[in-house]
Formats: sequence, structure tokens, C-alpha cells
Amino acid sequence: MAQKMPELRVDVPSTLEPTFANNIIINHKDDEFCLTFIQTIPQANVAKAKAIIAVTPQHAKRLLNALQANIKKYEDKFGEIKLPEVPKEGAPTTYIG
Repeated sequence: MAQKMPELRVDVPSTLEPTFANNIIINHKDDEFCLTFIQTIPQANVAKAKAIIAVTPQHAKRLLNALQANIKKYEDKFGEIKLPEVPKEGAPTTYIG
């Protein structure tokens, strides 16, 4: 029988503030994925990096699996998430809005 892993206690500093990002740039190399969370200002053609997170390929895949599972739960409860049109050919491939 598999042993149950103890619950991870996460210490969140009281000074840590939430941030908002409405876009993400994803890059990778052989040993890491780099996720740059950005906030864009509509109609101003301006963006500001809010956080840069680097993870191993294994953690990137775990993140993908966790997001897929949570999106399914969300859609089961609230309905399908509609996406805007697919970017036209030639649009940057590392940019996901």
C-alpha cells in the first residue's frame, strides 16, 4: 500500500502581495521552462513583466497536468471557457494571450 505524503505547509510571507497578469510568454531550453507573466495595458501597446518563473521540464509537465485537471473541474461547474480567435499566421508563437 502506498504511503500518504504529508501535507506540504507553505509559509506565505505577510508582505507578499498578489499580482495580476493577463498574458504570458513561455520560452524553454533543454533543462528549463521560463514563464514570464506580463500585464498589458489595452490600447497603449505597453506591457510590464510582473513575475518570471523558471521550472524544470518535469515541473512544467506537472503544471500542465494540474491546469488541465483544474480547467476540467472549472468547466464542469461553470461551463466551457471560450477562447478568442486563433492568432493569424506569423504571430509570435511564444506569446499566449
